[in-house]
Amino acid sequence: MTAGTRSSTSFNGTSPSSGAPADALLASDAAACASRGYEVQQLAARVAACADRADAMLAQLVRVELQGWQSPAGRAYRTSLSLQAAALNRSRTALQEAVAAVLRHARNVGMSPGRTGY
Repeated sequence: MTAGTRSSTSFNGTSPSSGAPADALLASDAAACASRGYEVQQLAARVAACADRADAMLAQLVRVELQGWQSPAGRAYRTSLSLQAAALNRSRTALQEAVAAVLRHARNVGMSPGRTGY
């Protein structure tokens, strides 16, 4: 055992804190990690759905923006739509990056120093 790691079993094969067999403790840890990993993956799916909705809204803004309003008020409105579309595009990009980060986290759930992972 290296410095900074600890054993979860005593010399007789039971958990030091509960007296339960070490294998049972590891199985429950694995199940908990799998459950947390699944929950984090669900979060990533919800964030991805938000990114998809932002993409759909961006497409709608672009359609409205392309209408040929030539009056000064129409041009001002189109300029405002352009600014909103740019902000929405940045938000969509941030959401897509968040999806990637959450998925990376889902893969790392349960992996802590001293553990080999599940």
